[in-house]
Amino acid sequence: MKNMLVKRREALLAGLFGAEFIGLRALATGLPAWFIANPGRANAQSLQCAIEAKQNMQYLILSASSQGDPLNCNTPGTYEAPEIIHPLQPTMAPSMVTLGGKVYGAALPWVGTDVGGALSPATLSRIGFFHYSTRSTVHGDQPKVMKLLGQTSRSEMLVSAYAKHLSTCFGTVQAEPVAVGARGNSSELVSFAGRTLPSISPTQLKQLLTGTRNNPLLTLRTVRDASLAKLSELAKTSGSPVQKRFLDTLATSRTQVRQLADALATTLNAITSDDARGQALAAAALISANVTPVVTMHINFGGDNHTDTDLTAEATQTVSGVQGIQALMDALAGLGLSDKVTFATMNVFGRNLNGIAKTEGRTGRDHYGNHAVSVMIGKNIAPGVTGGVLKGSGGAYSAADIDSATGLPMAGGDIPVAKSNVALARTLGVALGIPTAILDTDLATTAGGKVVNTALAGVTG
Repeated sequence: MKNMLVKRREALLAGLFGAEFIGLRALATGLPAWFIANPGRANAQSLQCAIEAKQNMQYLILSASSQGDPLNCNTPGTYEAPEIIHPLQPTMAPSMVTLGGKVYGAALPWVGTDVGGALSPATLSRIGFFHYSTRSTVHGDQPKVMKLLGQTSRSEMLVSAYAKHLSTCFGTVQAEPVAVGARGNSSELVSFAGRTLPSISPTQLKQLLTGTRNNPLLTLRTVRDASLAKLSELAKTSGSPVQKRFLDTLATSRTQVRQLADALATTLNAITSDDARGQALAAAALISANVTPVVTMHINFGGDNHTDTDLTAEATQTVSGVQGIQALMDALAGLGLSDKVTFATMNVFGRNLNGIAKTEGRTGRDHYGNHAVSVMIGKNIAPGVTGGVLKGSGGAYSAADIDSATGLPMAGGDIPVAKSNVALARTLGVALGIPTAILDTDLATTAGGKVVNTALAGVTG
């Protein structure tokens, strides 16, 4: 029985760190996994790619929910219309938040900690809210929504298309995304090149990396020294000048690897459950270890609240959900990743803002494919609101068309609401450092949509 457990653990570690634990050696040395496997592949272009990735590209942590939470109902951009229904609990009190020099209304959790909210000043300085339409009202459509309802090339999930490009220069152990929040929900599993990927829970990851006396983190310094000695000798005897430059430019010092091991151990040991905080810590650890360029998680924001008296679940989980986002920001900061990772949300659909009896009576909300909000946080995200809401002929509010030049909601804008999901995908891709010409290859020629540069900071598409 013990041997079976050991073999299973070794198989799981190999799944994370690759054959012969190449990923562990990459983590210990700071070198790309592909370089560890085959130093002879190194050339000036790949070295420049690795250097530029550290400066210009972003890892992605994406929260996805097939429940279609009412995340969209209480964010900045939904308080300017008095007819839109919000919970009345004091914890959700209408508040004012300044983003990019402009003042917006929002539920209390979305404002700064200095005025009773859940977000730090650092988070508020780089948070954007993108109003769009998913064009779906079916829980099981989460995978389709991740494929932009047929607008991605080769029916690839958006997160996997991003990961494919990011992994090359980051030199991650695997190109495939890792799901830490699916918890057996098949609709929230991730596919890559048509293959559905397994998920790993935060508590499983903690046990895997810290649960034994021979845990991998304790061996990092030894692995570093042995790996660099071998690579240095190879570079001297049969390597090219560029291989030597790889070692000189990218290799970590013993002090750096000790600090990394300590920080990872602290992060992993702080995981106590598979909740949003646990997922945040696991996601930060996976990216710090350079296992994958993309991690998906699940943060609750009210769930499938068809029946929700006084919108109580919505209020409670909006508070805990925004706290979960801040917990992720804190975990990233603790590992020195604040400027290296972008966070975003992409749920299957939003919920009615108003216009149906149960919502008007604050007893619940139904599935709504006409409005959703993606929360984006990162170094390349401009604080503010992109798009917004528009009142329909029947009085119900939905996502508006967008003027790509200003990012403002505009009837007849050059980003029609039917293409707003593609505009979000393009804009997020540019925020991650992926060139627009490459993003074009991941989308159908009829996909439409445009990059909204006003949603970005320091980058354009």
